[in-house]
Amino acid sequence: MSDLDPEAGALTESGKAMSSVSAVNSLLSSTTATTPAIDLSNILASVAGTSTPGIDVTSAVAAGIYADRAPERAWQADQTTLSSQTTALTSIQTATEALATDMQNLNTLTGPLAARIVSSSNSNDVTATAATGTATGTHTVVVNSLASTGSWYSSLESSPTANLPASSIMLIPATGKSVTFKTGTGTTGDNLTDLASAINHYKDPTTGAGLGVTATVVSDSTGSRLAIVSNAPGAAADFSVAEPFTSWTAPQMSSAETLGANSLVLSTAVGTATISTSSGETYSTLAAAINNATVSTSYSSTATTLGSTTPLTAGSVTTIQDNNSGSKFVYTAVAGNTVGDLNNAIAAAVTAGTLSSNVTVAITGGQEVISEGSTDQGITVSTNDAALGAMNASPASTKPLGLTATATTDSSGNTSLTIVDTTGTAPFTINEPSSSSSSTAFSFTQADQGANASLTVDGVPIASASNTVTGAIPGVTLSLLGAAPGSQIGLTVASDASQVSTAINQLVTDYNAALGLVNAQFSVSSTTNSSGTTTNSQGVLGTDPTVISLQSALEQVLNYVNTPATGTTTVSMLSDLGITADKDTGTLSVDSATLNNAITNNPTDVQNFFEGTSLNGFANSAYNALNAFTNPANGSFEVDLSSIATTNSDLTSQINDFETNYIASQQTILTAEYSQAETALQQLPAEMAQLNALLGLTPTGNSNG
Repeated sequence: MSDLDPEAGALTESGKAMSSVSAVNSLLSSTTATTPAIDLSNILASVAGTSTPGIDVTSAVAAGIYADRAPERAWQADQTTLSSQTTALTSIQTATEALATDMQNLNTLTGPLAARIVSSSNSNDVTATAATGTATGTHTVVVNSLASTGSWYSSLESSPTANLPASSIMLIPATGKSVTFKTGTGTTGDNLTDLASAINHYKDPTTGAGLGVTATVVSDSTGSRLAIVSNAPGAAADFSVAEPFTSWTAPQMSSAETLGANSLVLSTAVGTATISTSSGETYSTLAAAINNATVSTSYSSTATTLGSTTPLTAGSVTTIQDNNSGSKFVYTAVAGNTVGDLNNAIAAAVTAGTLSSNVTVAITGGQEVISEGSTDQGITVSTNDAALGAMNASPASTKPLGLTATATTDSSGNTSLTIVDTTGTAPFTINEPSSSSSSTAFSFTQADQGANASLTVDGVPIASASNTVTGAIPGVTLSLLGAAPGSQIGLTVASDASQVSTAINQLVTDYNAALGLVNAQFSVSSTTNSSGTTTNSQGVLGTDPTVISLQSALEQVLNYVNTPATGTTTVSMLSDLGITADKDTGTLSVDSATLNNAITNNPTDVQNFFEGTSLNGFANSAYNALNAFTNPANGSFEVDLSSIATTNSDLTSQINDFETNYIASQQTILTAEYSQAETALQQLPAEMAQLNALLGLTPTGNSNG
């Protein structure tokens, strides 16, 4: 072995492997036979950092890539800062927008400064609400009567399903055609339940309209009744129920009896006539009056100086009953209505079919003349309007009532009266019961008449179909709860102090919130590291121009001074409302007593301070200053946030490009290099064993060496 060149011998025996271990060859070239055995584990520990052969390629590559990514980590740190700036700036933007909204709310004609509240001196009888912006002031209301709903009830029956006697009832709406319902077995009114259903489901075959009433069956321990109630209060929604006859017989009188003072109301297809009797009259006298009764077709007012511009009396009611169609026209005048308005409404009713096409109206010789013509069956006209006076029937324009009354005397001297329709087929009604028990077995009684509410507002008479009255006081809705004729009730329309106070306090709260977020960016904090070095820092937006400008703007808006063009004011600056700023932090505080005093005692001055003479006061000034920041199109917040987003996007692109164009290729290169080194190290133990054998060296720890 002493003549063997160790290096040449090694190359001869293992040349194909020695190219990868030149460093080891160099080490062994100086080794002699007397050199102590080489410990391979020591060599691997020196080369690979471990006594175990091989390299952790993944960890080695990761360590190299981590070092290469140092610029990336700097860019990502910048993005973290940008994200913090975005979050902080968005919070400030939101708070500032809330404050700007408060300013807008206090600079509008429909905002809390224009809110109104109405107090009543007698809330048991009248309460009221007022629309935003309603003129403040006091008013006087007198409620003479409430609007009522028309209602009728039937005679008592044993149960809802008990068969009704053969009869018929006529339901006559205040407006619209009368409708007759038959009762008895085999009719739509077999019983109370069926009759109620027939009334509720009736539809006019021409218009499809119902009767404007609701029928229900009411039962108690004594039996059942049919109740019919109009769907709305007021005279226009009133109705009546009558039992129609083709023949009616009066109770028999003995020869010693005479009639008393009374009024008979007879309604036929032609019209309605009232026949008055006086004490001592007989059936013969009454029969003659009925046979001579006529229905007028023309009416004239007693006023003789009317014109189309003559004002009507507010609350007055004019009614025209069209006997041909059974329809009724009701006109309730409101303040400002004229005779011309009434005539236009009548013409519209004719066009709509509510009144016959033959009905005409005109002012003739200063009189209001309403005529039906000659081909229909007459009209009935009435009014309580003092401007029109009475509406008298024209004697020359009449038609027979269409009834025949006959008085007879029997052999005992007893007299009776029978009234029949001339044709014997058209039903008529009379406000007296018939002597026939069969016809009175099922009848109706009026419980309440539909009537308009009657009231005066500031001395002006008002009629209202509803107990909720609008228009009597502009912007005010009255709720009538009780009647107190002659008793004056005071209503006061005033500013709603509660809403104003809430809005102003909200402004202060939102101002402090926005200012607090801004001030936080300039607050300096100190941190000390382990080596004792102290670092001072402020918020992420401490150097942001937008935030710096906003802080100044928030301070400046507080300096607004209201100087009226004329006169004086009790509210010229925020301090007059009890609003003051802390000298250190700038945050606002409110003296509630001062604020409430100003709102209660000087509401106009408070409103003028915020709104100015034309929405140009403090609220407008502050809003304009804030809008420079909050404007969604070009405000400072939008510009600043857009710039931050662009910078962040650019950094993301830079990181992505760095990863794609450098890190990816570098990772491939390092992986290949470390993998090659790993392969070499894996082969090293076998090669060392060959060298040891060639050199005759025994590894340390070999018991045979």
